[in-house]
Amino acid sequence: MTTNLSVPLPEMNSRWRFDWVLPVLLRPRRAFAQIIEATSGVSFTPIFLLTLSSLVRALVSGAIEEAAKASGQIQLPPGFEYYTPEQQAQFYQAASATSGPVFVYLLPAIMTIVGVLLGWLVLSWLLHLVLTMFGGRGSSQQAINVVAWALLPFVIRDVVRIVAMWSTNSLLGHPGLSGFAPTDDGMMTIYIAALLRNLDIFLLWSILLMGIGLSQSSQLRPGKAWFAILLTLIIVQLVRATPALIAAQFSDLTVIRPFF
Repeated sequence: MTTNLSVPLPEMNSRWRFDWVLPVLLRPRRAFAQIIEATSGVSFTPIFLLTLSSLVRALVSGAIEEAAKASGQIQLPPGFEYYTPEQQAQFYQAASATSGPVFVYLLPAIMTIVGVLLGWLVLSWLLHLVLTMFGGRGSSQQAINVVAWALLPFVIRDVVRIVAMWSTNSLLGHPGLSGFAPTDDGMMTIYIAALLRNLDIFLLWSILLMGIGLSQSSQLRPGKAWFAILLTLIIVQLVRATPALIAAQFSDLTVIRPFF
């Protein structure tokens, strides 16, 4: 008599898979092989964890910012030292006008949730598109599942940042490698600082997981798959740093105090 050691189909296609968290982080090749075999969406668990950790981080940052404003202190944004004197003056004016709970808690929480969901889907579709153009045979559902689980290192990063902010009662001044940015003024310096701000060990960890999972699902040669994945992620990181330039540009605007 033969024994069937395969995982039952209902269990394989379960939407919630907390038992996959540690295997994805510690044994990614075997874990992603299971994820790729799933015939439906199995991305709820990592996206839920990432949304929760990001939301807690945003609320902790808001509490620290509110306490700082109450004591007469203002938490400066990343790259503030690279702003021109006029931009810094406009920022202080805007900070005093946007000190209500809507700006401190509600809007950051909403933007955090939207950013996690939209960023995950856009990145998944973009990677699937590029891999398909390179001859990959993976499905869009596989890409969505793989990218979701490859984002797990950012949950750990959020936990580390939450503990750091909570213990020091201050926002992180130079996350990632932003402390190595040039010290001169100018828009390019702000852009470089924003680019380095996103670069850390957790991003590299996530890229490694995406490469392992997507190279399996795309059925491409490893070298070709990794080239397509890294090219896409480099472009995404370059685009991701552009909001810092937009924020610096809007710092020149005069903000009228709202009614809330």
